[in-house]
Amino acid sequence: MPLLKNHFYRSLQPEKLQGEAAKAQAALALAHLSEMGRSDIQVVLKEMHSSLDGLTQGQVDRRRELHGPNLVAHEKPDPWYAQLFRNFRTPFTMLLSVLAVISFLTGDPAGGMVITAMAFISVTLGFFQEYRSNQAAEKLKAMVTNNATVLRRSNEMAPRKVEEPIQNLVPGDILYLSAGDMVPADLRLIACKDLFVSQSVLTGESMPVEKSQDPGGAAFPNPLETPTLCFMGSNILSGSATAIVIRTGVQTYLGALAKTVVGRRALTSFETGVNRFTLLMLRFLLVMVPLVFLINGFLKHNWFESFMFAVAVAVGLTPEMLPMIVTVNLAKGALLMSRKKVIVKRLNSIQNFGAMDVLCTDKTGTLTQNKVALLKYEDADGFKCRKTLEYAYLNSFYQTGLKNLLDVAVLAYTDLERSLKPQANYKKVDEIPFDFVRRRMSVVVEENGKRDLLICKGALEEISNICTQVEIDGDRTPLDPEMRQDLLAVTNDLNEDGLRVIAVAYREMPTDHPAYTAKDEKDLILLGYLAFLDPPKETTKPAIELLKKHGVAVKVLTGDNAAVTRKVCDQVGIDAGTILTGPEIDALGDGDLAERAESCFVFAKLSPTQKERIVRALHQKDHVVGFLGDGINDAPALRASDVGISVDNAVDIAKESADIILLEQSLLVLADGVLEGRKVFGNIVKYIKMGASSNFGNMFSMLGASALLPFLPMLPVQILIQNLLYDISQTAIPLDRVDAEYLAVPRKWEISEIARYMVFIGPISSVFDYTTFALMWFVFGANSPDKQALFQSGWFVEGLLTQTLIVHVIRTQKIPFLQSRAAPGLILTTLAVMALGIFIPFSPWAARIGFVPLPLSYFGFLALTLLSYGVLTQVVKTWFIRKFGMV
Repeated sequence: MPLLKNHFYRSLQPEKLQGEAAKAQAALALAHLSEMGRSDIQVVLKEMHSSLDGLTQGQVDRRRELHGPNLVAHEKPDPWYAQLFRNFRTPFTMLLSVLAVISFLTGDPAGGMVITAMAFISVTLGFFQEYRSNQAAEKLKAMVTNNATVLRRSNEMAPRKVEEPIQNLVPGDILYLSAGDMVPADLRLIACKDLFVSQSVLTGESMPVEKSQDPGGAAFPNPLETPTLCFMGSNILSGSATAIVIRTGVQTYLGALAKTVVGRRALTSFETGVNRFTLLMLRFLLVMVPLVFLINGFLKHNWFESFMFAVAVAVGLTPEMLPMIVTVNLAKGALLMSRKKVIVKRLNSIQNFGAMDVLCTDKTGTLTQNKVALLKYEDADGFKCRKTLEYAYLNSFYQTGLKNLLDVAVLAYTDLERSLKPQANYKKVDEIPFDFVRRRMSVVVEENGKRDLLICKGALEEISNICTQVEIDGDRTPLDPEMRQDLLAVTNDLNEDGLRVIAVAYREMPTDHPAYTAKDEKDLILLGYLAFLDPPKETTKPAIELLKKHGVAVKVLTGDNAAVTRKVCDQVGIDAGTILTGPEIDALGDGDLAERAESCFVFAKLSPTQKERIVRALHQKDHVVGFLGDGINDAPALRASDVGISVDNAVDIAKESADIILLEQSLLVLADGVLEGRKVFGNIVKYIKMGASSNFGNMFSMLGASALLPFLPMLPVQILIQNLLYDISQTAIPLDRVDAEYLAVPRKWEISEIARYMVFIGPISSVFDYTTFALMWFVFGANSPDKQALFQSGWFVEGLLTQTLIVHVIRTQKIPFLQSRAAPGLILTTLAVMALGIFIPFSPWAARIGFVPLPLSYFGFLALTLLSYGVLTQVVKTWFIRKFGMV
């Protein structure tokens, strides 16, 4: 079967496809990849018009122009016109458009112009707020990049490895992969060593898959199981590889499926809370609107007018500003955090930051300085041993996997490179990569063509278990149990001083030994150990104290041993208490682990899956869990947490799994982020409390007015104008201050508490609506259809001003204006809307929308109403907080 040509996938445009079409395209992508996976690598190189020396810059530029950037379709933000159309498609705007058309058709062009202007204001306000917020969020995301190691060449120079942002990759590029890397495109392996890949993003299977460069003779019905292929979206767990890029961006399997997988990520507690509030409001609408329609229809016998009134009431009760309030709040929080060098990748994670009551953190590189110093290199008797250091240097020099901080510290001894001359005297033969089960890694080097040396370094306990001899001053003796225990005791003393210890061992091997595997790590000769110091960051202790002050418990989850961890915890102010270790966790069921995880604060010798289990166990206890980590072993826990936090120099998979990236090493920004998250949540809840209580009160007012009055209490256009002005007054809520008392503890969505608040606070507005009805009916004589304009004008002004003014009462648990004052922006918008509401009945176009000027004596009663309403609401609010607590 001939190979599928490159033009086959150049024509694929999954962003233009939906549903079954996208799935069909994904199937075609897999067919092409499967054919490449079964073919010899030389055939693949020819097909891709590439070579083992990589591409030239000219070839890269032409291919990037042809194939586009290496980005999947769903990562692109909506264009401005799509955002504009989405704002026009809201129920509020669509109803305004219908009313405008009806006004023009029924001979009321002035009314139609007013309604059209309202629609324009509504659309442009929402669009500009959303567009600016989305643009800001995209700029922040662009500050965090993932790079790939790629081989590039020029006509004058030999091929060289360079770091390129993954969006710059093109088909035919030659890549180098190691543990911790994200697979940045669909790849065909050229060479690999002990390569294990996680494909859970694509298959849902949590177990790693072993890959190989040899296609073999077997046919794989599922191309995802083809051992020679790696797919965009998967990640390297262990091992190393060289590969050629086959497909990029929207042409990858993941890109082809992008339209079918968007939205499958689990909802956060924040999103769930917003959805539950929306459903609560919809229930009110389903009860309120039919009742208003039927009551007015039967009593006033004008079914069309009653229908339009009921629809206007429905729009008035809809919290249509909620999406904009939420988006602007989150974007504002992201911008403020970016000024402190914190990048928010997923806006909704800001609220989870504020709700977080447990922060789980890795130790190395997060609590500590990420600057490891090598202090000791000794033999088993505790004397300085140059050979131990030299063999450790060779191991670190030749390993191709992910170099950790300990490797960097060893390689800092640059004089060893001059004395050892590793490239002249040693030739790398093979490598056995690190994994979290063995907790060690080995390289095999040929020494001057004489012999092969298998040099192994790793955790002391694991290394000593595979050693049978110990070498001291060139003499080898059996490593008996007593000597092993003495060695463990010495290193335990070092651990208790805060030093990390790794052992170095070796084994001489024949030069004709076949391919090396982990099974060859046996019968080793122990040379000695290295001791490293990784001191805590200066900001760690004050940051932990601040987090505790804000109600966030800090738990340490580390792969390091218990002694070192306890020392670091003591230095940063964490009471280690009883430390739970990985083997102990494996012996616990999920229920028992949940109990222990809640009471324990330090966990040591953990594997990646054990870290993830602890996070999920804390979820069982109803905690909102954050996780701070930067290594490949942290990725599962980062994904499982409510808010994943990493750093800019973390491995690719950690940054990809995180919601928030720290650009600087200071941990004090964590406490700032917690407070910012609570501010965002507090301001969103303000709008929800105002909308819920106001709508609940309006329900009683509308029902009573519809039943008691011989005319409509307000015209549909008047309701819409009042609703628009009220919404405008709320646009400054994202800029508002939040009381320090509210920020003191974590905040979660409690929809039942919001519903209770609504039930107690909402009906207060109805009391004063009915006093206004009585005032207009009995005092000002607006008690007949020919006087309905006066009645409607009076209730319009009173309803708008009470709704707008009460914002200042509800926004704080304190006494408004005296003990807690809103931000200047919110004060100005509310005053401006109230002034405009008073002006409208006196405006030149008032008659066009059914208003008449109000008598001056009305405003004395209005002032009394506003004062009484504010005082009564404050009294009820204070009682509510004392009885039920703050919402």
